Amino acid sequence: MNPLDRWIAQVAGELGVSRDALDRDGVLDVAKNVAHQVARPAAPLTTYLLGVAVGRGVAPAAAAETVNKLAAAWPVPSGGEPPAPSQPGRGT
Repeated sequence: MNPLDRWIAQVAGELGVSRDALDRDGVLDVAKNVAHQVARPAAPLTTYLLGVAVGRGVAPAAAAETVNKLAAAWPVPSGGEPPAPSQPGRGT
């Protein structure tokens, strides 16, 4: 078992969540798409919101699809590149 799988198993166990409840690749895809298209700090916050939505009964695949569509449609600044990640403590 690799470190990521061990970590997920331990966290899931401690939180009382079935390991089978996690679509690891789906969540990682959402995080990647949001980090690259919107901003890096948006990725963990968005995946948290994804989890809240799923906890409230939204189907995981539907929630991920919604977020991926939002990220794909997010406006890119006029320079053609997604915004650089902000640096905590640097006034951004």
